[in-house]
Amino acid sequence: MRYAIIADIHGNLTAFKAVLNDLEKNGGFDRIWCLGDTVGYGPEPDGCIELLKQYNHVCVAGNHDWAAIGNIDTGDFNEDAAQANRWTSSQLNPFDKDYLSSLKLTVVEDSFTLAHGSPREPIWEYLLSTKSALENFNYFETSFCLVGHSHIPLIFEKDKDGVNLQELSDGTAIHLDENRLIINPGSVGQPRDNDPRASYAIYDDTSRTIYHFRVEYNVKETQQKMIEAGLPEFLVQRLSHGF
Repeated sequence: MRYAIIADIHGNLTAFKAVLNDLEKNGGFDRIWCLGDTVGYGPEPDGCIELLKQYNHVCVAGNHDWAAIGNIDTGDFNEDAAQANRWTSSQLNPFDKDYLSSLKLTVVEDSFTLAHGSPREPIWEYLLSTKSALENFNYFETSFCLVGHSHIPLIFEKDKDGVNLQELSDGTAIHLDENRLIINPGSVGQPRDNDPRASYAIYDDTSRTIYHFRVEYNVKETQQKMIEAGLPEFLVQRLSHGF
């Protein structure tokens, strides 16, 4: 089986389609593991949900998914994020909201635990340091954990000496062995590692290897749709720079 590992699509349908096309070029996939925040920020939240639902997939809930259906208060967001999320909620039909309401906080698939933020705090926690990663290894029982939320492609590896942090670059191959890992594939729709290209990964369970990829997409197309929707200017401009 081959699994497409994606996170933080954030209503960016153009980027999502580019990733799906690139996945096919890189050998295809049998199932999608989506790590939350399918909606929020971007101009086509409904289209992203509908496209995801066309595939064999499992998805966990992210903070923007929950905010769009009223499960959390947007008062905890910055003003741009809150404004975008209010707009997002207005674009979703009852079936979209039912879908988001059905998402679990964590899911176990094979030897992987899937969460949005972290296994300890699936909705809110950003895993960016070895200290927080070390603590989070106690909150899942599988060998490996997949997370999103930070929009930065990272891998935390736990060995007898502690936890090591490595940023993932395009083309990186991670062979799974006895060491436990927490892996972030980066963001499809709003990268924040100073690389505007969409980010994703593929897991091949035959070779027990995860491959990380970046793909260019038509950023200006997404930006124009955001402008037409009246979404905040900062959210529009950040896509050009990947921050």
